[in-house]
Amino acid sequence: MRIKVIGAGSIGRRHHDNLLSLGIDSTLVPWREYSPAVMDDADAVVIATATDVRVGPIGDAAERNLPMYIEKPVAFRPEDLVRIEHMSREVAEKSVVGLMMRYHPAFRLLADQDVSDAVRFSLDIGHDVTQWRQNWLFSESYAAKPNGGGVLLDLCHEIDMASVLFPGLMLEGVYCLGHDSYPEVDMSSRLTLVSPKGAAGSVGMDYLTPKLHRRAVVYGYERMYDFDFAAQHYVITDENGPRTVGREMERNEMFVGITGDWLRILRGEEPENRLVPRLDRVSESTALTATAWAARQFYGTIEKEIP
Repeated sequence: MRIKVIGAGSIGRRHHDNLLSLGIDSTLVPWREYSPAVMDDADAVVIATATDVRVGPIGDAAERNLPMYIEKPVAFRPEDLVRIEHMSREVAEKSVVGLMMRYHPAFRLLADQDVSDAVRFSLDIGHDVTQWRQNWLFSESYAAKPNGGGVLLDLCHEIDMASVLFPGLMLEGVYCLGHDSYPEVDMSSRLTLVSPKGAAGSVGMDYLTPKLHRRAVVYGYERMYDFDFAAQHYVITDENGPRTVGREMERNEMFVGITGDWLRILRGEEPENRLVPRLDRVSESTALTATAWAARQFYGTIEKEIP
């Protein structure tokens, strides 16, 4: 099986390395060297470009009937998302979206729980963007672009996780903080949401928190779930009191897990994870992300220096 990885940033390189480790004939193609012809001898493609140039290679792959692994978010404009869904409909059943938190063992446990008694919920993630990687500047990255950048798109896994736990979420508002040096780029965003059963919730993300935090809390009248993914500490509380469940993991395990399931689908086998983010099954999640990005409202700016 020959797979072309389009985009040679950190995520593209990770995909390339993981495919090689799984015995796949993978070729890494930097965006600056890309042309549609590089797909001509491929059996499938990974689209790991910046979000604002993603529609083109997705269309090129769809024209060649090539299954895709599309990095998240699929699109940031609702109209682009509709276009992509139309273009890729013939290969959607064999394509996946890089919503890797669906492969976190603790989130898989949470997704298997009955949260129908939930009255409110929150999912939050944040980390100082200047500490992410060595020899890396925010100002030179895709994240600093007005189109396709910002924290809501960059850290949208929590939006997907909320959509898995509470199907049919309704978006009420998106409240953002910006930065004078990066107009129209959100540095902190919070979505307010309501489930069809009336549970009120929020999803928050920021580029600012000094130390990584990632947490999901679901408040119900029968059970409470407090899952701290950064500390790998997961607590379920019911009438008998709190109990801690162990679900430790290393980050790359999620990438390998989702890639493995994509390869199983390509081979006509059943995926291991029932939450596998097949392109034809994640429209609610991807639409919520694109709709939220379009609905952002900026209420202020932050003063932290972000080079």
